[in-house]
Amino acid sequence: MGAPAGSFMKWLVGLLPLCSYAVAQVHKDPTLDHHWNLWKKTYSKQYKEENEEVARRLIWEKNLKFVMLHNLEHSMGMHSYDLGMNHLGDMTGEEVISLMGSLRVPSQWQRNVTYRSNSNQKLPDSVDWREKGCVTEVKYQGSCGACWAFSAVGALEAQLKLKTGKLVSLSAQNLVDCSTEKYGNKGCNGGFMTTAFQYIIDNNGIDSEASYPYKAMNGKCRYDSKKRAATCSKYTELPFGSEDALKEAVANKGPVSVAIDASHYSFFLYRSGVYYEPSCTQNVNHGVLVVGYGNLNGKDYWLVKNSGASTLVTKDIFGWQETVEITVGLLVIPLTQKSRPLHFITSPKN
Repeated sequence: MGAPAGSFMKWLVGLLPLCSYAVAQVHKDPTLDHHWNLWKKTYSKQYKEENEEVARRLIWEKNLKFVMLHNLEHSMGMHSYDLGMNHLGDMTGEEVISLMGSLRVPSQWQRNVTYRSNSNQKLPDSVDWREKGCVTEVKYQGSCGACWAFSAVGALEAQLKLKTGKLVSLSAQNLVDCSTEKYGNKGCNGGFMTTAFQYIIDNNGIDSEASYPYKAMNGKCRYDSKKRAATCSKYTELPFGSEDALKEAVANKGPVSVAIDASHYSFFLYRSGVYYEPSCTQNVNHGVLVVGYGNLNGKDYWLVKNSGASTLVTKDIFGWQETVEITVGLLVIPLTQKSRPLHFITSPKN
C-alpha cells in the first residue's frame, strides 16, 4: 500500500443573507415543502422569524441539489463516497467553517520535530485502533469551535489506554476553559493541539469527561487535581507533510492528532465511503484524529475520528464514519501518492 495521503477542506466566515419574504417566495420549490418539514422535524429546527426560515430554506434547497447531483454521480461510479442532508444542511460553507473550523495555528510556531522514523520497517497493511479498544465514543462539538480540544484528548486517551489498560474519556471542556490566552487558545473560538498538550504538561494533568463534562461554551476554569484522569510528559511532531511518517506513527504509536483543510461542502455533508476532495488546499482549519488506515475496494484510506458533523443513519459493522447514530465520527480519507502537505502532529506520550 502506498503512503497515506489526504484530501480535505476549508471555510470562510459570512453572514446569512436574509432575503425578503416576497422575493424569496418566488424561488422556493413548493414540491419540496413536505421534505423540508420532515427535515426540520428530524433535526428539531426552529427559526425565530419567517424571513430567516425562508433564507434557510433557500440554502437547504441549494445544498440538497448539490447532494442529489453528487449521489447521482456516485451511483455512476464517479465518486467513492456519498453525501447526506445532515443537521448542517441549512447552512453555508462559510457558516460551517466559522462554527467548527476554528483551528488557530500559532503564528510563532516553533516546530519540535523529534519523531524518529524507521524507514526499513515493514508496516501492517491496515491499522484500526478501535479494535484494540483505544478509541473512545464519538463526541460532537456542537456550536463550539473546539475541534482542537477533541483532537488532543483523543490522542491522549489512546496513550492512556496503552499505558494503563483503561480507556477513559478525557475532558475537552477542561481544555476549552483552562488552556486559554497563555497558550494562544481561545476556547470555542479556536485553538491548536500542540498548545493543548503543553497545557496538560504544565498543569500536570487533565480531568475526565465524567468529572468535567462538555458544555459547548466557554466557561471559568474548574480543573480539579483531585479528579485528574491523565497526565502528559511530552509530545512529538512529525516532519511537515510526511505521510510516510504519519503512517508509521499511526502503526507504531497510536492515534495521531492531525490538522486538515475542511472547507468544502463535500466535507460537512459527507455520509459514507472513502472521502476524496481534489480541491483541498494547504490551509488547515479543522482538528481531527487519525485512528487508522487501510484499503477499501482497492482504495487506500485514512480512518479519521471527527467531532464536527452529525447525521441520522443506521449503525453498521464497518464503522462510525457512515453509521453512528446521531454523530458521524469517522471519515474514511484516501491515501494517495499525490498528496497535499498537511500539518501532522504525533500523539502525546503519557
